[in-house]
Amino acid sequence: MNATAPPPDSASIRVLLADDEVLVRSGFKVLLDLEDGITVVGEATDGAEAVERARATRPDVVLMDIRMPRLDGIQATAQIARTRGLEQVRVLILTTYDTDEYVFDALQAGASGFLLKDAGPAELLHAIRVIAAGEALLAPRITRRLIGQFTARRTAARTAEDRLAVLTEREREVLALVGQGLSNQEIGAALFLSPATARTHVSRAMAKLGARDRAQLVVIAYRTGLVSPGT
Repeated sequence: MNATAPPPDSASIRVLLADDEVLVRSGFKVLLDLEDGITVVGEATDGAEAVERARATRPDVVLMDIRMPRLDGIQATAQIARTRGLEQVRVLILTTYDTDEYVFDALQAGASGFLLKDAGPAELLHAIRVIAAGEALLAPRITRRLIGQFTARRTAARTAEDRLAVLTEREREVLALVGQGLSNQEIGAALFLSPATARTHVSRAMAKLGARDRAQLVVIAYRTGLVSPGT
């Protein structure tokens, strides 16, 4: 851990690394320490420690592995998401893509997005900046495939009119496009709206549906049947 490190520049994106593999953490730390505007404020070797370090350091982004001892990344994400004072902490899940069926559960737990473990340096830096800026979906194509794959196996209820009844017709359209992984700019282009107006509709849908961020909107879009795995 980095408990004795000097306080980071307040303008930097503060990152907490949570992974039980020391080589993975070391590799990420070396890369991030060389990058202007990003500061590693701590490291954790398991999920329980990740929660503790998040409380102590208040990072902007937690880079969270899924499979860890004591407490896995999903449980740790859920604890962080419901901890008072950590509402602004964003969790970026590390996944091996083909084997981690837990990504869907991680999104429901409060994760803001996910990154492939074999991602290159540029992808990692971009992911951290996107998540820190409040955007949830790092890679829409991966999001669609993962959620489509695993919702297809589930027996979750299909269209839930009672839950979507709070949305306007326009908000439903926007939610469907969020579920397909579109950005605000892409949603605006599809519906002939400005990106700012699209962002407003997304924010209203989040508030009405009690979603923490865009990632949870994607989950809702699939679970209610508004978007199907084959979309």
